[in-house]
Amino acid sequence: MSVPTEDGRILRMFTESTGAKHVVEIGTSIGYSGIWFCLALEKTGGRLTTFEIDEGRASKARENFKRAKVEKLVTMVMGDAHERVKELKEPIDILFLDADKEGYVDYLNTLLPLVRPGGLVIAHNMSASQADPRFVKAITTNPQLETLFLNVERSGIGVSMKKH
Repeated sequence: MSVPTEDGRILRMFTESTGAKHVVEIGTSIGYSGIWFCLALEKTGGRLTTFEIDEGRASKARENFKRAKVEKLVTMVMGDAHERVKELKEPIDILFLDADKEGYVDYLNTLLPLVRPGGLVIAHNMSASQADPRFVKAITTNPQLETLFLNVERSGIGVSMKKH
């Protein structure tokens, strides 16, 4: 359920190098990817808003955030992210999708207007066997986005930069 260490390092580097102030994560799980984001957000002065539907995973994530001493940087939102993300109003520097793969298109359509120009949409589990073809089409044919794929032979990460 957690991102591999190499993917976590990629998330941290993207967050720090873009100077991200607001990262939105769909799919907290036990907080491992969130901790990677927070390592960068400590340096950029940013914060993480993370969405989780499962209270058991959320409880473990809260413990992990506290152990990593980053809990002050994290706002966890419980419930169905498809509904709860509609409450977001502030700009997003990095949107990280790591939840229900068939829901990635909906998250993209709902949240892309909030992603700032130069911001990133990062999607996890984008290997050929896991990626939703509808999402791949959405991020590779949208003229607002420039997309590349990393680690496709392993977990697969789709990185899309919003151009304007």
